Amino acid sequence: MERINAVITGIGGYVPDYVLNNEELSRMVDTNDEWIMTRVGIKERRILTEEGLGTSYMARKAAKQLLRKTGVDPDTIDALILSTSTADYQFPSTASIVLGKLGLRNAFAFDLWGACCGFLYALDVAANMIQSGRHKKIIVIGADKMSSVVDYKDRSTCALFGDGAAAVLLEATTEQNIGVMDSYFRTDGKGLPFLHTKAGGSVCPASHFSVDHRLHYLFQEGRTVFRYAVTNMSDDCALIAERNNLDKTNIAYVVPHQANMRIIEAVAKRLDLPMENVMVNIEHYGNTSAATIPLALWDNEKNLKKGDNLIFTAFGAGFVHGASYYKWAYDGAEASAVK
Repeated sequence: MERINAVITGIGGYVPDYVLNNEELSRMVDTNDEWIMTRVGIKERRILTEEGLGTSYMARKAAKQLLRKTGVDPDTIDALILSTSTADYQFPSTASIVLGKLGLRNAFAFDLWGACCGFLYALDVAANMIQSGRHKKIIVIGADKMSSVVDYKDRSTCALFGDGAAAVLLEATTEQNIGVMDSYFRTDGKGLPFLHTKAGGSVCPASHFSVDHRLHYLFQEGRTVFRYAVTNMSDDCALIAERNNLDKTNIAYVVPHQANMRIIEAVAKRLDLPMENVMVNIEHYGNTSAATIPLALWDNEKNLKKGDNLIFTAFGAGFVHGASYYKWAYDGAEASAVK
């Protein structure tokens, strides 16, 4: 019996039209372009400003572009997995809303919460579903409306985050040595005090007190998160590279979570890779959480060639972290021309 593997066969993406740049942000809070660029490398971020629109709107736009680019019959989609930390509602799942809007009549859908690692976790789950032989086509989406949980009075966090979504189509293949090859994921469970949103869950439900004390916004203790992110993302990439005989001579791209330019540079240094072999779009989008890695693929699809070795890596609240080895399955130049 031939071994079944899972391959990405297309990418769709969406970012809002509104651009919040550092100059405008400096009029909202005590910061400036030099301070932000020096510390995190972000020049601007996209913000979904239209009232009544949430994460599902961006996810649906990305998935619709994906369906259009690939030409896949929606009735052949078996499942839709959406990773987000900014769900439209506590329930139903945001994935179910997207599925309904797309009219996927033969699929089931669920949300997967993995913070900034969410897309990597969802991709691995989908790959295993396909490798089981029970599913053939799965849409995997990373989407977050981070502006909905950012306190624009907090200079330490409001410059970091933006909104966006991207989706990939994962399909079954019997072609060997292509697709999802290996992964290494871990959760250490020590991250709660350093990165969280205090209110809105079952421990601290919404109340006048929680709203008045601004407890529904994201909190981050930046130095601790930075230190853990650099160490874990670098170590995870090194481990994946070592056990798959990957090095600077055969890695086409590292695709890191776009949280901080200094973290990205540290990962590249650990692998002894030049920055031209690292996908970076943090300057224009900021940290879009679960959407950063698929958005980087979307932006760089035209540069990807069949057989390219990629390493994905991310770190997020929890703390969650990991890396995966992926061998690209198609020439991206032609596909990226379809919008």
